[in-house]
Amino acid sequence: MSRYDPNLDAALRQKIEDGLDSIRPYLVADGGEVQLHRITDDMVVELKLLGACGTCPMSTMTLRAGIEQALRHAVPQISRVDAV
Repeated sequence: MSRYDPNLDAALRQKIEDGLDSIRPYLVADGGEVQLHRITDDMVVELKLLGACGTCPMSTMTLRAGIEQALRHAVPQISRVDAV
């Protein structure tokens, strides 16, 4: 996404939100939440881990094994998922 395209950006954001929605119930059940912060030009998705997810010692594992896998399934062009 080197050039800003509002339609592409909106469609990509929606796919990412759909991917997050697939895992949100599990996070909410443990008192956590996740919020899309931004998508970089090199397709890194930056997320804010909220609630219990923000302080959980297992949040890195949740991010890599759960959230990143769900997002890569929904949006294969994602290169990485990071917490901010």
